[in-house]
Amino acid sequence: MFAAPHRIILPELLDDAPPEEARKSLQDLVRINRWFGGYSTLRKIFGEFVQRSDSFSVLDVGAASGDMGAILRRIYPRAFVTSLDYRTDHLAAAADPRVIADAFRLPFRERSFDFVFSSLFLHHFSDERVVELLSSFRSAARVAVTAIDLDRGPLAYHFVPATNWLFRWHPLTLNDAPISVAASFKKEELVGLANRAGLTRARARTYQPWARIALVAPV
Repeated sequence: MFAAPHRIILPELLDDAPPEEARKSLQDLVRINRWFGGYSTLRKIFGEFVQRSDSFSVLDVGAASGDMGAILRRIYPRAFVTSLDYRTDHLAAAADPRVIADAFRLPFRERSFDFVFSSLFLHHFSDERVVELLSSFRSAARVAVTAIDLDRGPLAYHFVPATNWLFRWHPLTLNDAPISVAASFKKEELVGLANRAGLTRARARTYQPWARIALVAPV
């Protein structure tokens, strides 16, 4: 049984996978976002701030295939989304504009975007590094820093291995999914890290049964 009172961070195979294998695993992540709470959580986050007809800018950090940005553009036709990732091959399917860069050294001036957003990204890093990232995001955002990540718990931990018979997940996904959950957060932990990053108005909500945490931090 999975019982982790604190985060356990281990390397994930996707981070160093060859491009073709990475592409297949990223397709799994798109399926997970579509069917199991990623897109619905995204709608709830941005629905707090903007209307369908609004024009606004978003920096999607760790965007990978860019599927979350694509959903934002579909819901908000006037949204301008910039996808950022450190791997060129991860961004191959993302729409322009695309930026290859280090998330810890964002190549933008302060207050360059209305929103700085990340999805299933923060759990890859230690608490100290998450604070660094969120502080950098705060500097780049005019309206809010937002993030979606996983709620650490047994349901999320066992979900991908238990459903492999049905969904035929890629081996990288089978390996990495439990590792991601073990490295993820409880909502109080994520709010605490945001506060340490200077996001003193941060709040988080957990969406079940999808085990998603939505962090919203007005700046």
